[in-house]
Amino acid sequence: MKKITVVLFLFTITCSSAFAQSGQDVWTIKADKIDPYNYYGVTVANGMVGIVSSIEPFKVKDVVLNGAFDLYGRGRVSNILKTFNFLNMYLEVDGTRIENFKQVQHFQQVLDMKHANLNTGFDFNDKISVSYTYYSLRNLPYTALVDVTLTAKKDIDITSASVMEAPDMLKDVQNYYNEIDRPHVRISLLTSTAKSPTGKLLMAASNSFLFDEPHGSEPPVTHEMWDNNMHLLKFKKHLKAGEVYHFAVVGSAITSAHDDDPLNEAERLTIFATLEGRNRLVQFHNTAWDSLWKSDIIIDGDDTTQREIHSMLYHLYSFVREGTAYSLSPMGLSGLGYNGHAFWDTELWMYPSLLLLQPKIAESLLEYRYQRLEAAKHNAFSHGYKGAMFPWESAASGNEETPVWALSGPFEHHITADIAIAAWNYYCVTQDKSWLREKGWPILKETADFWASRVERNGPGHYDIKNVVAADEWAENVDNNAFTNAAAKANLQYAVKAAGILGLPADADWTDVANNIPILKFDDGVTKEYAAYNGEKIKQADVNLLAYPLHEVTDPAAIEKDLAYYEPRVGEGPAMTHAIFAILYSRLGMPAKAYKSFKEGYTPNMRPPFGVLAETASGNNPYFSTGAGGMLQAMLNGFAGLDITSAGITQLKVKLPSNWKSLTITGVGVSKKTYMVK
Repeated sequence: MKKITVVLFLFTITCSSAFAQSGQDVWTIKADKIDPYNYYGVTVANGMVGIVSSIEPFKVKDVVLNGAFDLYGRGRVSNILKTFNFLNMYLEVDGTRIENFKQVQHFQQVLDMKHANLNTGFDFNDKISVSYTYYSLRNLPYTALVDVTLTAKKDIDITSASVMEAPDMLKDVQNYYNEIDRPHVRISLLTSTAKSPTGKLLMAASNSFLFDEPHGSEPPVTHEMWDNNMHLLKFKKHLKAGEVYHFAVVGSAITSAHDDDPLNEAERLTIFATLEGRNRLVQFHNTAWDSLWKSDIIIDGDDTTQREIHSMLYHLYSFVREGTAYSLSPMGLSGLGYNGHAFWDTELWMYPSLLLLQPKIAESLLEYRYQRLEAAKHNAFSHGYKGAMFPWESAASGNEETPVWALSGPFEHHITADIAIAAWNYYCVTQDKSWLREKGWPILKETADFWASRVERNGPGHYDIKNVVAADEWAENVDNNAFTNAAAKANLQYAVKAAGILGLPADADWTDVANNIPILKFDDGVTKEYAAYNGEKIKQADVNLLAYPLHEVTDPAAIEKDLAYYEPRVGEGPAMTHAIFAILYSRLGMPAKAYKSFKEGYTPNMRPPFGVLAETASGNNPYFSTGAGGMLQAMLNGFAGLDITSAGITQLKVKLPSNWKSLTITGVGVSKKTYMVK
């Protein structure tokens, strides 16, 4: 069992420049002109705990816990769970509770992407200035900090409370209060447990105040029980005019999916964080993020794009971590979007950039799939195929989690090839033969066996793959989809190559099948999306993926012809399609067109006040980390020219957009190399 913990503190930070300002700071995004009716929160996360911001003072919108799934409500399938909201607080000043954005003045929030924290500041009338900062600590996988600093403008009396709330989806809530009193420290523990919607999981959370005053002089803490779903700890304090007062809340959250004894472990982890102390926790958190940012994308000459790229990379780094077996949802840890499931979004769109910049994190994403290989084999068996057939939507078990009304579940089979290609590319980048033998080969072998059983053998050149949902998901139950066929072909070829590297026998049928899978063409040579395709609008990239990342179409004239045909046919689909256009135009030596496609791919999708990405230009469901993954590939594999080959990472000759002086990619691959384009 793996353990999940969350720890909270409140910490003050001063951020100088901002997203909306004209300054040159490319690491912060400042929101100080906020429309409360047009507010889309930003996420602070560490790969395990996602904290989604709110516009209401001392509130967060959601706390999402990675790896915790249960069946409830939506689609009769497993959904990622919110955990207890143990970050919410309230503050009363002279008997008036601050609980609404409209009560305060000079409200602003600043996201510091370099050290992954969100600071909120405001004034309350002429009485007090407030500053508080959320962290989800990188150094402790399940830990978060919130630190509060209050500056009194007049003599005032304050009451502050830390509130433990259970989301509506949880049941059988039990609340506890315990006090640990030692000669040198007193810890007051506010703890709750509950069962997940079906009772499958036991969930627990605990928190405590942390004061700066020496033991014995800290303010008395009292416990209040409001109802079964909420209880709190609070203290009172008199502040003199000009006095600056600081305190913190520290907490933990865990479930039986991560630890056999979540109630006790939650309290142990809270105690651990309390005794570690704020300064050490923040120091180690910052050091961990400094290490991550050694792998960076640096644009000279375009600060706006640089800040936007940092935001994309910040979110991708925030939603994953090494040393786990968790995958990536299209919405990361920003909420419950897409039920928290893993799709092809992981392996095709988000994984490639992480593979280049953070190979150990990429390994964690593959570990998720490797540990569910047996479930994929059973899935193939139940559909009458051999080998392993990975589910279109995957959660905790590795079984199919697509709602039954969506045809993508039983028919969008290219996901199996996408995972195999990701496994092969991991070997290519790392050249790790031990990993290839132990984990990569089983994935490649079983998926190759799947495709050998999946094709329908209708004569030479016609090993057809019929009745699939295409990568263009508007094309349902079609035959010989271009992307599905080309991905299956690559899967089979990579399995043969892996066998050769490892000195293992390759099934001769894999090569026979790969050589006979058709890639259909129109009479003028344009690649045909599927057998019956006749120029319809498409949802997202399909044919153009054959040039990148599949390298099935390699002739520049053919790549350009496919681009010219399909680019005008893209509807308002997901954000990542334009990233492929940007990569291809860049590799064709057309940097102006590449830059135009790149910007079109995400700027219409940015939502206020932090510029978080929605899935589509008219959608409002951020954060769409799939789109960020695509745009980061445009930077790395397009503008920087990085390419993954069987011999490792190479760099193609490319030209930069005219407004960029240079592009530098640091910390690439296992050797952490630097690549530059001028």
